[in-house]
Amino acid sequence: MRRVIILGSTGSIGTQALDVIRANPRRFELVGLAAGSNAAMVSEQAAQFQVEHTALGAAEAEQLVRDVEADVVLNAITGSIGLGSTLAALEEGRTLALANKESLIVGGDLVLAAAAPGQIVPVDSEHSALAQALRSGTHDEIRRLVVTASGGPFRGKSRDELTAVTPQDALAHPTWNMGRTVTTNSATLVNKGLEVIEAHLLFDVPYDDIDVVVHPQSVVHSMVEFIDGSTIAQASPPDMRLPISLGLDWPHRVGGVGRPLDWTTATSWTFEPLDDAAFPAVALAKAVGRVGGTFPAVYNAANEQAVDAFHEGRLPFLGIVDTVQRVVDAHDAPDALTVESLAAAEDWARRKADQLIAAA
Repeated sequence: MRRVIILGSTGSIGTQALDVIRANPRRFELVGLAAGSNAAMVSEQAAQFQVEHTALGAAEAEQLVRDVEADVVLNAITGSIGLGSTLAALEEGRTLALANKESLIVGGDLVLAAAAPGQIVPVDSEHSALAQALRSGTHDEIRRLVVTASGGPFRGKSRDELTAVTPQDALAHPTWNMGRTVTTNSATLVNKGLEVIEAHLLFDVPYDDIDVVVHPQSVVHSMVEFIDGSTIAQASPPDMRLPISLGLDWPHRVGGVGRPLDWTTATSWTFEPLDDAAFPAVALAKAVGRVGGTFPAVYNAANEQAVDAFHEGRLPFLGIVDTVQRVVDAHDAPDALTVESLAAAEDWARRKADQLIAAA
């Protein structure tokens, strides 16, 4: 029986994690719930699962992690505000099932320094796929990681064709049902850029050896190519309950959480190169990741401001990544990487992005 805390319990990942726990009462015990502001829904969840410990807000979630005895903390908070909870889970010795990629990307070396080997288990479908495939070989045998991308709603469009994109267009993701920020990040491919940084940090593979390929069927969730020419791919119908279940009980598999592929039906999988001209966010993320320090935090914070501006009608779609590029170019890194310097860099990036957006 694994005792589980879910942070971000009212969001897409959190509610699907509750589905997994509900279906496996002899395997998981829910001992804590936290969300941003939806008190009514958290109360309903707590009553349903007979959970005594709940929290609202980032600081309260972090304290919950420190105060409640648990084996696993699923961090499904959206945004870098989840960094405190990520560090708390690691410092308290919990297994961290990480869906809050921003906390690892922003925290970088601080998070890695706090983590014991194997303590972070990825929940993103791509990184869960990589973790599964990497069990087929040693680290020295890796040639490259291949992270798949659906291409989002604008796959195949040129940069010129993206000039008139509306927020409604950007939220029409063909595969996944996600929140506003993550769905928009998938449309710009900022999300894939963040995932490349995450893959580098999780698996210690150089950026030059991490590629992105567009796979619109979203069945192959990522691949590992080994030095002997073999490629190991993890494939399954798109359903986040599978990687969530692995995050909760890694390395063990939980039966019945997802349906298998139907190999009796004719089907085709396609793979296409990423168009860096139309979607420069991935190349920019690699550049930011190579510099490290506070630069990934600046990339992420500037993007969050730009996404909000886009949905409020203050910035065109292409202006999102263009704004991030300009903020990154203007950033001067501090002398030391600390929680305080990260917070200061994020604050600066948000103000700088707002200034650029207002002046556009």
